[in-house]
Amino acid sequence: MIPAAFEYYRPASMEGVIALLEEHGDEARVIAGGHSLIPMMKLRMAEVAHLIDLQDIASLSGITIDSDGIRLGAMTTQHDIIGSAALTAAAPIIKEAALQIADPQVRYMGTVGGNVANGDPGNDMPGLMQCLDAQFHLLGPDGERVVAARDFYEAAYMTDREDEEVLVEITFAAPTGGYAYEKQKRKIGDYATAAAAVQMSKVDGKVATASIAMTNLSDTPIWSEETAEALIGTTCDDAAIKSAIAAMLGDIDPTEDNRGPIAFKCHAAGIVLGRAIKRAWSRA
Repeated sequence: MIPAAFEYYRPASMEGVIALLEEHGDEARVIAGGHSLIPMMKLRMAEVAHLIDLQDIASLSGITIDSDGIRLGAMTTQHDIIGSAALTAAAPIIKEAALQIADPQVRYMGTVGGNVANGDPGNDMPGLMQCLDAQFHLLGPDGERVVAARDFYEAAYMTDREDEEVLVEITFAAPTGGYAYEKQKRKIGDYATAAAAVQMSKVDGKVATASIAMTNLSDTPIWSEETAEALIGTTCDDAAIKSAIAAMLGDIDPTEDNRGPIAFKCHAAGIVLGRAIKRAWSRA
């Protein structure tokens, strides 16, 4: 289909973006890579009277790694993430997840900010950012505010971001220990049927810390404290992993769709989480 008519803007500064959002209110939307918004506009699931393109704002791109942690500009693409040796060294789970997003064509244009900001429960980066305890930096008419990734998602496509705010960057501490991003999907390029992000550390042969988040198994990503607690203090043996899977299954709330019935999704979730825990432990 063809989208409804809209006005197109390409400002060169965030001041210009905020001014347009203030002027046009909920009739305006910002666009990054466009992989979520453009299909919705073409299907007339979203009618946007004023479309604001962020491509010309250089300050929104780039990867910074220093003693304060890691910063990802919102317009940093998945291709940029995959190609950054420094980021891979500091947080290898990011590259592991990015390589499983869609296909190379999508990754060349798809941005990390767009992936986390629109609240799509099938996107890979929201759960990963919860696993890493990332902070989302939002800029609006009243200045910048910071929201934890673990507090950002309210329901499918509903987040804590206000209409006149733009996600400008993501920050998090460099993770330590073992990691894994495991994803089950029907075919290359598809959303996950189930995916798990795991980050854990080991001390004296036992799990010292763990952080676990699941993707596309509820209407928001699920960061599961109970799952992590089931592992901490154990040798990550089969019994501990079984307990962790049971805890995770108590936190998710999948629905039946074209990726399968609820029972299958729960089964897939247990398989991918078990694999992710074992791989993260082997790397710890």
